[in-house]
Amino acid sequence: MIDLHCHILPELDDGSLGLEDSLAMARQAERDGIEIVCATPHIRHDHNVRIEEIAERVRALQRHLDDREIAVKVLPGGELAQTEAERVSDAQLRLVALGGAGGWVLLEPAPGPMGDGLEACVEMLSERGLRTVIAHPERHAGGDFEERLRRLAGQGCLIQWTAAFVADPSSGDLVPRLAAEGLVHVLGSDAHSSYAGRPVELSAGVARLATV
Repeated sequence: MIDLHCHILPELDDGSLGLEDSLAMARQAERDGIEIVCATPHIRHDHNVRIEEIAERVRALQRHLDDREIAVKVLPGGELAQTEAERVSDAQLRLVALGGAGGWVLLEPAPGPMGDGLEACVEMLSERGLRTVIAHPERHAGGDFEERLRRLAGQGCLIQWTAAFVADPSSGDLVPRLAAEGLVHVLGSDAHSSYAGRPVELSAGVARLATV
């Protein structure tokens, strides 16, 4: 399995608190059967993330994982805020593309329900040669939520749901119903720390989707 959304880099944004926390997150991933984790620090006004340093930070963490024989590969990426997308250069966009491959960007919708601005941002990124993965849509639901998802998918977006939300029975039948419609493309842990919050796990969400 591949986790495309994880704040595993130490002491960078609101994610991992330090190296030991990052190592513990990688061990969570290993136990869950996750082989690859994309490091996706926030590219947002309230976090001082230097995009040009992400790749080296990933390499440094990978060296620590290899030294401890933790069988997880970390790849570079970023969680690009909708509100920052226009201010990021083309070169920087490619540095925060998932896996460092330059093709897909993880896009965090602006706070509140998804609106027309998100679709415009997706179009802008497309014109700059990048396709979009929409992060955690369940946090941006409004009255026209399902129609927004259909339109985003129609623009060629992939929709990334948070694995813990998908696995939670209290979320009802929303995600299974949308999955049956082809609107659940990717699961991500969106884990921030091993100490609290969501763990680096995907398997429970995958298991629930397998019943659809």
